[in-house]
Amino acid sequence: MPLVNAKEMLTKAKAGHYAVGQFNINNLEWTKSILLTAQELNSPVILGVSEGAGKYMCGYKTVVGMVNGMLEELNITVPVALHLDHGSYEGAKKCIEAGFSSIMFDGSHYPIEENIEKTKELVATCNKLGLSLEAEVGAIGGEEDGVIGMGECADPKECKMVADLGVTMLAAGIGNIHGKYPANWKGLSFETLDAIQQLTGEMPLVLHGGTVDGQQGSIFHAQLHAGSVRVELTGQNLSHTRYLPMLKFWLVFRSGIRAVSVVLDTGKQCVRIATHKSGKQCEC
Repeated sequence: MPLVNAKEMLTKAKAGHYAVGQFNINNLEWTKSILLTAQELNSPVILGVSEGAGKYMCGYKTVVGMVNGMLEELNITVPVALHLDHGSYEGAKKCIEAGFSSIMFDGSHYPIEENIEKTKELVATCNKLGLSLEAEVGAIGGEEDGVIGMGECADPKECKMVADLGVTMLAAGIGNIHGKYPANWKGLSFETLDAIQQLTGEMPLVLHGGTVDGQQGSIFHAQLHAGSVRVELTGQNLSHTRYLPMLKFWLVFRSGIRAVSVVLDTGKQCVRIATHKSGKQCEC
């Protein structure tokens, strides 16, 4: 099955009350494990690629070629989106040209007017090519590929302004952080999330900062209960579990339990994902 954009899988997730996992890839082994497990579980999946990881893997065209080759050779039939994660304006254009099926433009560090202007241009390009587009309002805390955020809470009105441009999904800062959550972390602002959801309606929302630590279960529980439909786990975060035989954390939504399991052996990197719907595998 060829690469698809993320719109249909997220629309189904929103309607079916489950989350779609995004797993950031850094090499062939992680990519293979994610694809094989998604196929085994009949689960849609988003492969995330940061600009840094894209450079490490010899460029975006190399990544596209590797993923497309695996989809064919491994006979992957579940929906798979290849998504640029926290892309710059220039990086977004390069990934569109390279053949990514989904793009994130992180314009959160720009004034809102410039963020809107650049996002609007990318919306037109992605719509023309049938790609999905993620935008961001309110910087996510921590650091990723040189973009540093303090864990801001987005302005719900600004979120609506960006959502109304026609983006596929929206990452809105609600106090979430990339990397390890500090001891003095103030927590997530669910009041902000609720206000954003009220103004953006059926717009799929994205949780960034899926760091694996002791706080993870409660963070995901609350976020999913509030309506987020995509959860991101990065390669950096996965590496935090390398000394654990297995780590599980449960994602609880209104209609039942969703599980995401991360497994890394000493000799083999393996990621297991599940987005179960009332005990059943989600419909692709």
